[in-house]
Amino acid sequence: MSEPLLTVRGVKTYYGKICALHGVDMDIHAGEIVTLIGANGAGKSTLMMTIFGSPQAREGEIRYEGRDITRLPTHEIAHLGIAQSPEGRRVFGRMSVFENLQMGAAVNGLAHFNEDLEKVCTIFPRLKERLEQRAGTLSGGEQQMLAIARALMSRPKLLLLDEPSLGLAPIIVRQIFDVIREINAKEGMTVFLVEQNAFHALRLATRAYVMVNGRITMSGTGAQLLADPQVKAAYLEGH
Repeated sequence: MSEPLLTVRGVKTYYGKICALHGVDMDIHAGEIVTLIGANGAGKSTLMMTIFGSPQAREGEIRYEGRDITRLPTHEIAHLGIAQSPEGRRVFGRMSVFENLQMGAAVNGLAHFNEDLEKVCTIFPRLKERLEQRAGTLSGGEQQMLAIARALMSRPKLLLLDEPSLGLAPIIVRQIFDVIREINAKEGMTVFLVEQNAFHALRLATRAYVMVNGRITMSGTGAQLLADPQVKAAYLEGH
């Protein structure tokens, strides 16, 4: 297999004196959907934020396209072709949907703005109807669509999605996961998905990791982990 797009080796991240990640190793290859599952508080979001430069790893190394990005600030990482849709959506509530999408495209100087606007409005038709609406007045599902669309506007090679299904109705969750599958299949976009909804996430994943208390405890294909008795017992009850 070719060199991974992203490599995480021995990463330790701290909040003050508290160690949140205990020597994490992970690979993401170009074109994959890689999912990280685990209980609330396991360190999943911390790993995603560490990859994106805030907080920075205190030990270990993160390499993207062969380049060490461990100590780079977030804005420089964004310019390398990594975009994040953060947990809790965090859209700019007082700005319109259109202005939020402009913020996403600002990373590459609005170079392809009209073309990319058309593309995300095709992916998310509901946003097209609400371009002039303030983002803070959208429903939770619409805000999640906007957060993903805003990330896509920077034309990333690697899309980081943190808990995209959190707090959403099941029908909206299915729509969001369908979109993730579509942009991976049609655009070849590499996706790293942190998700508590293990059932949907593992069905979508090329490969997956399980995190417990800041450590990777299992890895395999999405199908392997879906079928694993330990994973079923811990994360898939009710499905």
